[in-house]
Amino acid sequence: MAAQIERQVADFSPDKRVVYKTLGDVQLSLDVFLPTERAPFVALPCIVFFHGGGWNGGKPSQFHPHCHYLASRGMTAISAEYRVAERHGTTPYECVADGKSVIRWVRRNSASFGVDPGRIVAGGGSAGGHVAAATAAVTQFENDGEDLSISPKPDALVLFNPVFDNGPDGFGHDRVKDHWRELSPMHNIVRGMPPAIVFLGTEDPHLPVSKAIEFKGRMNDVGTRCDVWTYEGQVHAFFNYRGTNPYYNATVYAADKFLASLGFLKGEPTLQNKAVEAARL
Repeated sequence: MAAQIERQVADFSPDKRVVYKTLGDVQLSLDVFLPTERAPFVALPCIVFFHGGGWNGGKPSQFHPHCHYLASRGMTAISAEYRVAERHGTTPYECVADGKSVIRWVRRNSASFGVDPGRIVAGGGSAGGHVAAATAAVTQFENDGEDLSISPKPDALVLFNPVFDNGPDGFGHDRVKDHWRELSPMHNIVRGMPPAIVFLGTEDPHLPVSKAIEFKGRMNDVGTRCDVWTYEGQVHAFFNYRGTNPYYNATVYAADKFLASLGFLKGEPTLQNKAVEAARL
């Protein structure tokens, strides 16, 4: 893996791209990274990432390095396209609707991808972390024609500086204030939530550590595991792949260990965890 860490994000190419949703003349795609080694007829776990960008922009390529690594560890890994304001004139409501469509599509097509429909992980960063968390918590915001008999709820969450709270003192409230309570993952946590791991910089100007502590408390109150890792002095998007960025390594290493603890991965991480300051809350 050492040589790989010197690569650029653009060098991580998906094995295939598939359309999961068509709305008029808009086609939304999934960038799919397949495990390099797999036994025949064995259903493997899958992780789906949603990119950041404030529900305004961003690209699936943000999580291509994460997908490449986790595919090398034996998961089918996907980075999802969803509608955003700059390209589609949409709101955060449509982002959540698309996120639910993605998880349903993966579950519905699990057999053709060799995916275990009971081991699907949702991950994401910033607004994409909101989309991932919302697939687990939010019960409203569906597109017409959705097969509601298929659950959009993932079986675990891997969240990088996620938007938990859309309330009056939370992120993006001005854009969703008419329906913030239905959209806010923080305010829709109920028993049966999937286990989660959260990564956050202590100097993030958008998402204070106090929000992660509150989210963890609410998850624990309903009997759900929630691991929170904070990184001293780090700001928003500190975890992104940037060549030798040690925080990419550290967060992916911790995510690997978390997924292994759930039985989704086997063995030890295969990338090096460079020493950085981190605290587990």
